[in-house]
Amino acid sequence: MKLYDELVARGLIAQVTNEAEIREMIDNGKATFYIGFDCTADSLTAGHFMALTLMKRLQMAGNKPIALIGGGTTMIGDPSGRTDMRKMLTKEDIDHNAECFKRQMERFIEFGPGKAQMVNNADWLLNLNYVELLREVGACFSVNNMLRAECYKQRMEKGLSFLEFNYMIMQSYDFYYLFQHYGCNMQFGGNDQWSNMLGGTELIRKKLGQDAHCMTITLLTDSQGNKMGKTAGNAVWLDPNKTSPFEFYQYWRNVADADVMKCIRMLTFLPLEQINEMDTWQDAKINEAKEILAFELTKLVHGEEEAAKAQAAAKALFVGGGDADMPTTEITADKLTDGRIGILNLMVACKLASSNKEARRLVEQGGVFLNDEKVAAATVQVTEEELKAGVKLRKGKKVFHKAVLG
Repeated sequence: MKLYDELVARGLIAQVTNEAEIREMIDNGKATFYIGFDCTADSLTAGHFMALTLMKRLQMAGNKPIALIGGGTTMIGDPSGRTDMRKMLTKEDIDHNAECFKRQMERFIEFGPGKAQMVNNADWLLNLNYVELLREVGACFSVNNMLRAECYKQRMEKGLSFLEFNYMIMQSYDFYYLFQHYGCNMQFGGNDQWSNMLGGTELIRKKLGQDAHCMTITLLTDSQGNKMGKTAGNAVWLDPNKTSPFEFYQYWRNVADADVMKCIRMLTFLPLEQINEMDTWQDAKINEAKEILAFELTKLVHGEEEAAKAQAAAKALFVGGGDADMPTTEITADKLTDGRIGILNLMVACKLASSNKEARRLVEQGGVFLNDEKVAAATVQVTEEELKAGVKLRKGKKVFHKAVLG
């Protein structure tokens, strides 16, 4: 099976332009393509997996990736999939986040001469003259068409700022610039980006002629990818200092039964023949499939050694009750009052809840356990002596954490 057919078989492709040309270019390693990453945090998340693994697949077949760091577009913020305006970041924050992204991408993509490139759209967007941009690019866009785009329609009821309205033009300009200066002939992005990405294809053709060789592909991130990367309201980061390898493994080990084979097909590099055989697995074998998914993705991000340790720790926890490599938070003495800390404050300190209100709700619903005993009331206290020995917290059936006195 050639690469394009494999991408379809893995359920990755949502919409395309020029399918025959795209198939020929991808299958023969002729594509120079880009995927953009806005720097809204100091770490990539599990939600970026689909894009990162796609870049790796395409590079392995001889195509050339361009990882576009959105140093410029992050200063505006993409309204797609948002019900409110994104937080405005400083240029210093964005530059720091961009450096963090670069280090993490290098685990997936091989950069260097003749290989993948990493560029930052701040290098051209921040130097644009507003009036020149309006004359050169603004004339190519119809406001009526823009307002029909899904990324804007869903924001019109609550209010769409003029700042965000410009995002489509800037993203389109990225493809136009990369096409001219980097020989980039293809763009990939989430299915929710379709309107923004078509804007880039149309801009190139309006400015450089209808025969300009540029193509657009969107991925099925609306149906699955948008659910990835978040659990219980918290992001699942690729940075091990923000999400430990154990927590990362546990996240994938605990995906819903209905999603596990979809994730294996989309995100792992297991052969399709093996995956098709796994499609028939039922009952207890589903848990084995989840272990395979968790191991393969943890190996991709953190290496095989850390993946093996996380898997062993998870099995020890469920089978033997061990707590080796369990995520641990050190509770400093200043967090105690009269040698004690309340269960609600402890849960927040361990990031098992975002607030005391959320922690109280979890306790009242019977979903919090302390050393394997259900926490009966939100007034439960943990003593300094108990923390010295270490206490095990459990949220629900599958989220484990250890707290010790630091």
